[in-house]
Amino acid sequence: MPVITNRRNGPKGKLLVVDDDEALRRLMHLELSETYQVIDTGEPEHGLALALEHMPDAILLDLRMPKYSGYELCQTFTSFSRTQMIPVVIVSGEGGAQTKEHCKQLGAAAYFEKPLDFEALKAFLRGIATTSRHIPRSEVRVRLPVPLKLRGKDAQNKDFEEAATTENVSLSGFLCTCNRAIRVHSIVDVDIVSGRDEHVGKAQIMHSEAKAPPLYRYGCRFTEKTGPWVLQ
Repeated sequence: MPVITNRRNGPKGKLLVVDDDEALRRLMHLELSETYQVIDTGEPEHGLALALEHMPDAILLDLRMPKYSGYELCQTFTSFSRTQMIPVVIVSGEGGAQTKEHCKQLGAAAYFEKPLDFEALKAFLRGIATTSRHIPRSEVRVRLPVPLKLRGKDAQNKDFEEAATTENVSLSGFLCTCNRAIRVHSIVDVDIVSGRDEHVGKAQIMHSEAKAPPLYRYGCRFTEKTGPWVLQ
């Protein structure tokens, strides 16, 4: 469960710390909670949900965590439309120019090696408001499960409305699975299913394959977008 530092002296900025090292997370609280409300989790699979819930001023992210790659999570944060403007600061025990360059290409705003130089980190965080932020390549493909609703004509030319879930997404399309047989090159209406359905636009089925009957996998490309998509 995430731990949230109580606010005591008026409004504070927010930081989200995603790191499986409990001792380091405690140290983050000790060093940063005078200035920031610190939200932390040792379960990286909860990172995106916490970022969307709290919309922090910065995300401090470890690279090596059990069962989850910090590289993938960094790519998700910097590509997802609702979090891509939040600076992601890598905090890692890994060094080397190649690792740092790779993180930069994924959209990370800064890289700090462990053991942390907290004075340098604090200085960077103070300058976030005026720091230009790297915007990643728009066509990066992100492994992200997004609940969708597809509507159109199925393989039997019957009207259908079917739930689907993406396996990955990009700016121009997505790979998803659903239980309805749909012809390749068909056009379907796409809604994002959240608190209320939001119409994204229309997409063409570019390719299909049977995954495990009666489940089908479809590669889809948008032909028009009239509403918000997860990448923009």
